[in-house]
Amino acid sequence: MSVEKKEFGKTKDGKVISLYTISNGRVSVAVTDYGANVVSICAPNDRGEVKDLVMGYDKAEDYFVNSCFFGACVGRSANRIKDAKFSIDGTEYKLAVNDGPNNLHSDFDNGFHKQMWNAEIGDDAVIMTINSPDMENGFPGNMKVTMTYSLTKANEFKLEYEALSDKKTLFNMTNHTYFNLGGHDAGEKALNETMLNIKASHYTPVVEGAIPTGEIAPVKDTVFDFTTPKKIGDDIDKDIEQLKLVQGYDHNYVIDGYDKSIREIAKASYDGRTMIVYTDLPGVQFYAGNCIADDIGKGGAKYSKRGAFCLETQFYPDSINQEGFIKPVIEANVPFKTTTVYQFV
Repeated sequence: MSVEKKEFGKTKDGKVISLYTISNGRVSVAVTDYGANVVSICAPNDRGEVKDLVMGYDKAEDYFVNSCFFGACVGRSANRIKDAKFSIDGTEYKLAVNDGPNNLHSDFDNGFHKQMWNAEIGDDAVIMTINSPDMENGFPGNMKVTMTYSLTKANEFKLEYEALSDKKTLFNMTNHTYFNLGGHDAGEKALNETMLNIKASHYTPVVEGAIPTGEIAPVKDTVFDFTTPKKIGDDIDKDIEQLKLVQGYDHNYVIDGYDKSIREIAKASYDGRTMIVYTDLPGVQFYAGNCIADDIGKGGAKYSKRGAFCLETQFYPDSINQEGFIKPVIEANVPFKTTTVYQFV
């Protein structure tokens, strides 16, 4: 097991950006202290062919734009918040209006994925910290966030999120890595052929703007049923209103049996590779890359629509405003921790 550090680029004001690569001899993961973003995950298939499985860029400067949030460490709050506002204990807080009338992923230009983090090398891990001041991007509380990225001998890429705020506040981070088990440049055909299983018998339907209706609906006998493994492409273009609203799959799944313990919640397989996802969070956003803009990625690869998928563990979208949804609120001076694992077998 090893962790290597090298220069990855420089910020606009000349500060060195570093890339940290964690390797166990079979799988390697690279993360950068610019945005705490995931840059690469390299893993073999059952024939020993090693490929980089996630979309991203060859140099740090390309992450200054990153309009599709490749590998992004999204915070303080992921996904959508209706009308870009929320209330805690009667006080209303307003966020950036950046997705129609709503807020998406906190802030495009000053979210956690666009800030420098302090990074230290630990035991088979990289520990990154950031201090977010009170009312940064509209969120209350001076907050310290720690991201620990580690890799185990069992090929588990572990993401541990820790937060401590001096005010009661909203906190719903996620990681926005785009996976293609045929390789980051394998494209839509590989995505369509990927077998996916999501251990969720319910999902949260949406209205225009991808805001949940508030309903927790069964997936049985619908295109959203992945309780039995099926190919991502089997139903993605069906003439279903829920799919047409977001151009395919971009929906939150309600994890079965949620009890705050870490459990297997999804499994994806293609080309002799399997990725298993574990989390202690109540939801996972399955996004099939419907809105990936044409772009040039690592090694000159051409990225485009549905070139990769995301399994973003989180609280449900707009849960802060939805009655009946589990609230992503942490109390003042009470540490909060959550863990998500992507295992490659």
